[in-house]
Amino acid sequence: MRVREPVVAGQFYESDSHLCRQAMDALVTYTDQSGLSAKKLYGGLVPHAGWSYSGSVAAGVFATLAQSFAPDVIVLFGGVHRSSVDIAAMFSDGKWETPLGPVPMDARLAERILGQTNLVADDAFAHEKEHSIEVQMPFIASLFPYARVVPIMVTPGPKAEAVGEAIGRTLTAYDYNAMIVGTTDLTHYGPNYGFVPEGVGGEGNRWARQVNDRRFIDLVQEMRSDCVVDEAQKHKNACSSGAVAATVAAVKKIGATSALVLSQTSSAEVVVSAGGGEPSDSVGYVGMVFA
Repeated sequence: MRVREPVVAGQFYESDSHLCRQAMDALVTYTDQSGLSAKKLYGGLVPHAGWSYSGSVAAGVFATLAQSFAPDVIVLFGGVHRSSVDIAAMFSDGKWETPLGPVPMDARLAERILGQTNLVADDAFAHEKEHSIEVQMPFIASLFPYARVVPIMVTPGPKAEAVGEAIGRTLTAYDYNAMIVGTTDLTHYGPNYGFVPEGVGGEGNRWARQVNDRRFIDLVQEMRSDCVVDEAQKHKNACSSGAVAATVAAVKKIGATSALVLSQTSSAEVVVSAGGGEPSDSVGYVGMVFA
């Protein structure tokens, strides 16, 4: 059996099981209670930074989805930060270890997806150092203990939308009780990221959140899976636009018609709200659900 061991536990989230559980419980306690869980939900979009920065945003999405329904399988679309892959890369079978217990893969669904499209490859090696999917796994282990997962890294290229469409068709054809979750962070702004079109500090950080991030979020709310990759490449407002394109395309195939924002923030806002000074760098985060 393939086993994917954690590689960013102790950095992005707690590696100790007790401390991880405490952190999880604290994050889920402060989730949005807007009543969206009463709607028919198909999936969500979450950030993938360290939990101290974006964990509350991700927790709000996962908790809202968990209150809506209990899926048999979760298709999890992630970014490509450290690997070099030409096409979408799937981790097809085995399990992912987390401090809160293992998360099993859905090998049967993975096999069906691979049989339906040549846009996805079975490439467990590509997942070895990728953090965007890993930081979601403890949420899944805790809030969806009976679900299996199919993790897929999606490159931000012209075929990302088609990847999502193919997987949405597979889920529909085999009548899966499925949830689809994608992950991206938004604008990486500041000197450390080499992106300072509106200056360094508060004014630039606010522009990144209020203007540049909103450009990308608006396209997701319009369900424009055909536009998000180009948008991110032109305006540097998402690091995993391929995952977003695939997510939006897939949820549309299984019935979603709208995208709703639960929360939006940035690492700069988190630092300032915690009593720190205005940082020179900032990364944007958004939590959304698809209905």
